[in-house]
Amino acid sequence: MRSTLRTRRAPLHRRTTARIASAVVAGALAFTVTACGGDDDNDDADKGGGGKDKGSALQLPQLDGENISVSAVWGGSERKVFLKVLDEFEKRTGAKVSFVPAQDPIISFLESKVAGGQPPDVAMLPQVGAIEQAVANKWAKPVGPEAQKQLDKNYAKGWQELGAVDGKQYGVYFKAANKSLVWYNTRVFENAGVSAPKTWDDFMKTAQTVYDSGVPPVSVAGAEAWTLTDWFENVYLSQAGPEKYDQLAAHKIKWTDPSVKKALTTLGGLFGKKGFVAGGASSALQTEFPASVKQTFRGGDQPKAGMVFEGDMVSLAISETKAKVGTDAKVFPFPAVGAESPAVVGGDAAVALKDSKGAQALLTFLGSPDSAKIWAEAGGFISPNKNLAMSAYPNEVQRNIAKALVAAGDDIRFDMSDQAPQSFGGTPGKGEWKALQDFLKNPKDVAGTQKALETAAAKAYKD
Repeated sequence: MRSTLRTRRAPLHRRTTARIASAVVAGALAFTVTACGGDDDNDDADKGGGGKDKGSALQLPQLDGENISVSAVWGGSERKVFLKVLDEFEKRTGAKVSFVPAQDPIISFLESKVAGGQPPDVAMLPQVGAIEQAVANKWAKPVGPEAQKQLDKNYAKGWQELGAVDGKQYGVYFKAANKSLVWYNTRVFENAGVSAPKTWDDFMKTAQTVYDSGVPPVSVAGAEAWTLTDWFENVYLSQAGPEKYDQLAAHKIKWTDPSVKKALTTLGGLFGKKGFVAGGASSALQTEFPASVKQTFRGGDQPKAGMVFEGDMVSLAISETKAKVGTDAKVFPFPAVGAESPAVVGGDAAVALKDSKGAQALLTFLGSPDSAKIWAEAGGFISPNKNLAMSAYPNEVQRNIAKALVAAGDDIRFDMSDQAPQSFGGTPGKGEWKALQDFLKNPKDVAGTQKALETAAAKAYKD
C-alpha cells in the first residue's frame, strides 16, 4: 500500500484554516440540541437551515442491464439503510447494484480488488487520506459533469474541497457526522440529579455523581479504535486550539509536543478513574460501537453506563433499543476543555473507480437530496446536502444537529485521523488506533503513548 501524498492536499477547507472558529457547530448545538423534544413533526422544520426537497426532478440515465458494484465498510443497521438507497437507484435507472462489504482499512481492501482486476465501480471512502491515496494510486476517476452539477447546487465549497485533490473533484460526500456529541440516558441523569454539563470540569463532576448513584458513567467502544481517536481529537481541539489541531493533523508538530501530553493527561483522567469506564478497560477493549450505545440505553434504572460519546450515528443504534431519542435519550455538545466546545466532523465520500456511465450516475444520485432523504428518514444519518429538507429527519434532535452542520457552511474541521495516511490513522492494530487502545489499557503511560504515536506517524508521513 502506497503512503498518502501529503502535497496533494487542497490548501483551505480540507483542514480549515486556523483562523476559522472551531465552535460554530457546537455553539449552535448548545442552544438547540439539549432542549429538544421528542419525535413530533415540526411545521417549521424547514426554517433556519436546509432547503426544500426537489422531489423527483433529478434526471438519471436509463441503465437497463448494467451491473454496478459499490463497496463500503458499513455493516449492521448502516448497511441495511444504504441498501434501501441503492434499491431506489435501481428503480430509477434499471441498473442492478451489488453491495461489496469492505474491511478496514478500505484502501488495503481496494488494493487487493484492483490487483485482482475486480475493483468496485464505486467505493465509499471514510477518510480524506483514503481519497488522496486512491488518486495517488491512479484508481479514482474524476467526477463527471452531472455529478458536479449536483455538488455545485447542493454542497458548500468546504465539503466539495474535502473531495478534491489538486483542484480536481473526485469525491461526493454523501454522509456526514458531527463527532462532538455526548448522548445520555435521561433516567440515569434524573436519578442522579444532574443536568447536561458544559465544561470538562463539570463533565467529570457529573460523571462522579452518576458513579455515586450506582451507574458507571461512560461507555467506551474500545474495540473500534476510531472512537478513541475521536475522544482524543475533541479534547485536543478544545484544549490546544485550532492552530495546533491543524499543525498536528498535517504532522507539522510532533506527537511528542507538550500539547499532546496535556490532552492525553486530560483524557487519561477519565479513562483512568476507577469505575468511570463501563466494565473497565478490559471490557471496553472488547466492546464494539453498537454495543457501547445499546448498553447505555438498556437495563432500565441500571444500564451498564449513563453516557456514551460519539456522533449523530448513535441514534441509529438507539433505535434498535426500546429507548426513544428525545425522551429516553438526549444529547449535549462535547464539553469545553478549553475556551470553547470542539466541533469535529467526519464523512463518507463516494468515489468512482471505473470510467462507466453507471458509476457516474450513482455519484449524481448520491449528490442529490433524493438519496439523502432515504437515509435521513431512517435516522442515524446527517447529510451535508444543504437542499435536503429538514423535515426529512425523524426527530428534533437530528434536525437540530443537521441545521447546525449546514449552517456551518465552509467552517468545518475534519476528523484528524481521517486526514492522516491510513497506515497511521485508520488501520486496526497499527498506528494511532493501536497506540490509543494501549493508552486506554494504561492511561498513566502518557510519555510511552506519545512516543508510540510519533514513531508511527513519522513512518506514515515519511518524515
